[in-house]
Amino acid sequence: MQLKGIVSSGLGRAHVFMSQPHYQEQFRTILGTTAWPGTLNIKVEQDHLVHYIALRNKAGIDTLDADAASLEQADHVEVDAFEALRVRGFLRDGVSFGGATAFKAKISHAETAIDCAILIPDLTRHVDVVEVISGPFLRERLGIEDGDDVTLHVGNN
Repeated sequence: MQLKGIVSSGLGRAHVFMSQPHYQEQFRTILGTTAWPGTLNIKVEQDHLVHYIALRNKAGIDTLDADAASLEQADHVEVDAFEALRVRGFLRDGVSFGGATAFKAKISHAETAIDCAILIPDLTRHVDVVEVISGPFLRERLGIEDGDDVTLHVGNN
């Protein structure tokens, strides 16, 4: 499955979560390395949004804000072959850090492709924005900035 989208800026808060040792230990299992302390946001539309909604459904995340047609189409997207990897949440100093589901992928731009994972937090406001994690800082490694097109190749690498 491919998800094509446009690089966009997030809220700038992912580093607080991504830098937590409890998450990093789990990201090492998923990625084979620790993750860059932040996420890359990819805005998806149309058929790519339908595919992302299907992944969200597999992860057990409600997509109530999506339109009825997209939800209906997502029910017919085949995602059984993609392994949903659980990222457990935790409690630290009275602060709750939620869980997430990850799907292994590769992200590509121009001639470069890098191993990564799509991260779908249990609690998120994003419906049409895919959050991507990887070992390297993707903006730098891929030479991308807001507005650039990228492709996510979802699957067990």
